[in-house]
Amino acid sequence: MDEPILEAELIKGKSGKKHSMRSSNAALGATIAVVLVFLLISRIIGAPLEEQAIQEQIEESYTPIDMRYLENYSTTEQNSYVLENGNLTGPDGASLWMGTHHFVEFDLPIEEGGSAPNGKVSLAVWVPILDGNMTVPVIAEFGPYFDEASVETGGIEEPGTWLGTMMIEQIIPHGFAFAQVSVMGTGRSNHCMDLMGTAEQLGVDAAVTWLGTQNWSNGNVGMIGKSYDGSTPWQAAMFGNEHLTTIVPISGLIGVMELMWRNGSSEARAPIMHNGVYGSYGIDGDLEDTGNMCPDYIAGPATGGAAWAWGGEAAGNYWGERYFLERVLDNYNGSVYLIQGMHDWNVDPHMAIPTINKLYDADIEAKGLFGQWDHDYPDRADIMFERSGVGRGVEAFPEMVRMDWMQDLLEWFTYYLKDEGPQPWLGVEIQSNQGDWRFEDRYPMTNTTQISWELGSSNLTSTGGGNTIFPDTNSGPVYETPPLEENLYFGGLPRLHVNVNTATIGGQIYALLEDCNSGNCIHIGHAIMDLRYHAGGSDEQAWNPLTDDITALMEFFPMDVEVEAGHTIRLTLRSTGEDYLPSAASSITTVIDSGSTLQLDMFDPGTREYYQTVQCTSPICLQNS
Repeated sequence: MDEPILEAELIKGKSGKKHSMRSSNAALGATIAVVLVFLLISRIIGAPLEEQAIQEQIEESYTPIDMRYLENYSTTEQNSYVLENGNLTGPDGASLWMGTHHFVEFDLPIEEGGSAPNGKVSLAVWVPILDGNMTVPVIAEFGPYFDEASVETGGIEEPGTWLGTMMIEQIIPHGFAFAQVSVMGTGRSNHCMDLMGTAEQLGVDAAVTWLGTQNWSNGNVGMIGKSYDGSTPWQAAMFGNEHLTTIVPISGLIGVMELMWRNGSSEARAPIMHNGVYGSYGIDGDLEDTGNMCPDYIAGPATGGAAWAWGGEAAGNYWGERYFLERVLDNYNGSVYLIQGMHDWNVDPHMAIPTINKLYDADIEAKGLFGQWDHDYPDRADIMFERSGVGRGVEAFPEMVRMDWMQDLLEWFTYYLKDEGPQPWLGVEIQSNQGDWRFEDRYPMTNTTQISWELGSSNLTSTGGGNTIFPDTNSGPVYETPPLEENLYFGGLPRLHVNVNTATIGGQIYALLEDCNSGNCIHIGHAIMDLRYHAGGSDEQAWNPLTDDITALMEFFPMDVEVEAGHTIRLTLRSTGEDYLPSAASSITTVIDSGSTLQLDMFDPGTREYYQTVQCTSPICLQNS
C-alpha cells in the first residue's frame, strides 16, 4: 500500500534530453594513487603493522558519494538497497515480521481539553533477536496514518510498505530497532487530532523518551518520515530530548502556517486543513471518541478562514504553537539529514531552503539532498516518472532516482546512532532542473554573481499584456529576455522587486518564470505575494493607494536551473496561480517597470564539483533515459 497522498497529482509528461557531467575518473585515480603510495612506503620500511593499519583504514571507510556509481548496487527494482545485508533477524530468523504493540502514557496539560490530563500514545516496535546484553538504537516513524481505515494503511503492527518494510528488511539487520508511532488523536492514540499542536508535540516527546529508555535500547533514537511523518521529527527536535540524536525529515514542515501561506497568500486547502483534512482521524465510533473534543478543533478552521480574509494571526497563538524551526535551532543537539523534492507540489521546497543554511549557522551538523522529484522519497523510480511533468522534473529523469539512498541512510544512522564508522559528508547534494548533480557547502549557495534585469529594459522586454494585473483573471504583463548568448546557470532564491500602485489596499501578484525555445516554454519556478505583505514576511503593511506606490519584495520558491544558449527566459505576472486562492483583498494592480528588477544568482559550473550517480536500470528508467 502506498503512503496517503491528499493532493491531486501533476500532469504526466515526458521529454527527451541528454546533458554532460564531469567524470569522476580523475578523482578515482587520485584515490587509488594515494593508497598505493602508502602501501609502497609500508613495504619499503618493512612495517607489516603499519600496512595492516592502512588496510583496516581502507576497509572501514565508505565509498565516497562521487564513487558510488562504481559499486555493485541493486538498480533494477522500484527502490534502492544497501550494498551488503546485515545478520540480525526477527523471530525464527524472519527478515520481515509483525511489530509488538505498546502504549506510552504521559501528562497532558488540562487546557488541552479532550483526554487531558491522561495522554496515551500508541506505537509498535520491531526489535531483532539480540545476543546477551546487546543493545541497539531505534529508528522511528511518527505519523497520523497508522490504524486509520479511511486511508487504508493497515494496523500499526504491520510494516508500512512506503518506508517501514525497507527499514525492517535492510537497516534493522545491521544492528537497529524500528518503531511506528501514531500521533495524538490518530490510530489507537487517545485525545484529539491536534494537527501538530502542543498535545501532539508532547506525545511525540514522550514516545522518544520511552524508545530511548527500553532495556534493549542503547539510548539513541533517530526519526525519519515523509510529509506529515517528516514534520514530526522537527517537533521532537524542539525539546532537546537527550535521546534524540538524529532526524531525517523528508518533505516535512518547519511550521504549519509556513506550509499553507506564502507572504500572506493562501493555498486552497489552508482554511480547511485541520478539520476538513485531518479532523476525522481517530474517530471510529467507540467510547474513546469522547476524548476527541479539543479547543483547537474550533480554533483551526476559524484561524484558517480568518487568516485568508484578514491575514496574520487571527485566532490566538494557533500558528505560533505550530512553528518548530526556531525552537529546534535553540534546543536541538543532534544532527539533521534534510531531504526535499525541488518540484514538491504538496510541501514546497522553501521548507528546506534556506532552512539548511540556518542549521549550519546554528552549528547543527546537517546534510541536504535536494533533487528534482516532487512529493516523494529519493528512490521511487516509477512514481517519480508518473508524477514528473514537462518543466516539473521529467527533464531530470532518471538521474533524479537515487539508487544509493538506502546505503546513504545506513551510513548516516550507523554514525549518528551507533557512533561507528566514518562521519558522513556534511553539505548539500543539489540537482539542477536538467538532471546534473553537484556538491555545495550551503544552499542557497556561495560564490555566485547577481544578475539584475530591469522590467521593460532591453534585457527583459515587455512582450504583451500591458501593465495592469486584474483580479481573478489570466491577464497581466509579460516580459522576455533576448535569446541568451551563452548557457545560464542560476539557483537558490531568485527575487522579483516590482514597483506597483493599487486601486485599494490589497492585491496579489503571482510571478511565473519559464525557459522558452521557439515558443515552447517549460516551468522554471514561481512566486506569489499578497500585497498587504509586500515587505515580505508576516507583518501586514498599510499604504495610501491614492498617493503611494509600493515595492513588492517577492522571493521565488527555491530552484536550480540550467538554461541553454539561444533560449529565452519569460516572466509572466498574474493575480494568482498554482493552487493559491485569489486574494480576499483583491485589487487592480498596475506594474511600474522603472526600477522593478528580476534578480538571479548566477554561478560558473566550472567552479563546481559535479558527480555521477548510481544509474537506475529498472524498466521505467531504461525506457526513459
